[in-house]
Amino acid sequence: MSQDIIGLLADSLLETLYMVGVSALVAVLAGIPLGIVLVTTGRGHIMEHGKFNAVLGGIVNATRSTPFIILMVAIIPLTREIAGTSIGTNAAIVPLSIAAIPFLARIVEAAIREVDHGVIEAAQAMGASPLQIIRKVLIPEALPALVLGVTITVVSLIGYSAMAGAVGGGGLGDLAIRYGYQRFRPDVMLSTVVTLIATVQVVQSCGDRLARGLNKR
Repeated sequence: MSQDIIGLLADSLLETLYMVGVSALVAVLAGIPLGIVLVTTGRGHIMEHGKFNAVLGGIVNATRSTPFIILMVAIIPLTREIAGTSIGTNAAIVPLSIAAIPFLARIVEAAIREVDHGVIEAAQAMGASPLQIIRKVLIPEALPALVLGVTITVVSLIGYSAMAGAVGGGGLGDLAIRYGYQRFRPDVMLSTVVTLIATVQVVQSCGDRLARGLNKR
């Protein structure tokens, strides 16, 4: 493999890490609160509100059920409005974030539901407010599962970013299509796949290790 291709591979990896990193940050900032709201407004929980929960759940389901490649094309006007362009790594961050937020929210919802309801009732009996229960009971108790959920989201984003590359989003997917597929370079294609696999392995290992460290049970 030539030095030029190695340079392109390194640049593409950095683009992928940039897209995934920013999208994951947006997903954490929006998806975790959204997941907590989905749980706490559900039936029998600390802020039960049936209609609001049903509407919010419907919006989340609608977003999650849309295939990423279709979502990416469908929101091009919004992407252009936010990023100023519909092509490139900055543009790809918009659909990546929109796809990741509901995905992470459902994972957070599942993690919070696993918290022992007896602990919540004990906090309520001591006069804790809903916000205090969320901050001091739900999040600390579910923290290892939340870390694993964020890890799964990041791994999914790496896969999504490769799809974004197929339609001009940059990154490793773009390199694989333009140099590996269109120029009949199996060595470039193989290098791209190996790099993606290695990146996923590193992310998953770090997430698993952090979750084990936070698990005090």
